[in-house]
Amino acid sequence: MAEEVKQKEKVVSKAGTQTDRRPQQRRHRRRVSRRGERVRSEFDQKVIGIRRVTRVVAGGRRFSFSVAVVIGNRKGSVGVGVGKASDTALAIEKATRDAKKNMLIVKLSDDARLPYEVSAKYAASRVSIIPAPGKGLVAGSSVRTVLELAGVKDVTAKIFSRSKNRINNARAAIEALKQFSE
Repeated sequence: MAEEVKQKEKVVSKAGTQTDRRPQQRRHRRRVSRRGERVRSEFDQKVIGIRRVTRVVAGGRRFSFSVAVVIGNRKGSVGVGVGKASDTALAIEKATRDAKKNMLIVKLSDDARLPYEVSAKYAASRVSIIPAPGKGLVAGSSVRTVLELAGVKDVTAKIFSRSKNRINNARAAIEALKQFSE
């Protein structure tokens, strides 16, 4: 009986030689990473919005993720980017790449303050940024994130738009900071 089982497990290959179909024992070896440590980026990043987007196709719905990211080095460089992919990690990576492409360099004084009041509009969003010595950073929503990652201190920011669209509010803040750029 045992011989019949052994004969069934042996199969003749195309070359005519017999091969054994039993699973071979594998030795588990640890893989050594060839890339080494991941290099730390010079920019800090914050996700200001993740949305699940649905597309209706024949046979059901397809889901993807749209991500908005703000990156900056807290020394005057800041950028806003949007990425869309089927996975959130890929979408964040795309958004970071987009933000690096749209990077803005803001001229700050030695104490990281803005010299005068400025306001800007992007789509339906209006933002005003006012210097406020000694008060710190007083701003809301994504405008605060943009100013924080740009390294701006001692300002008050006000969103005058009725829009709660975080991406447009962040881009309006970028438009305002463009007036101080090089």
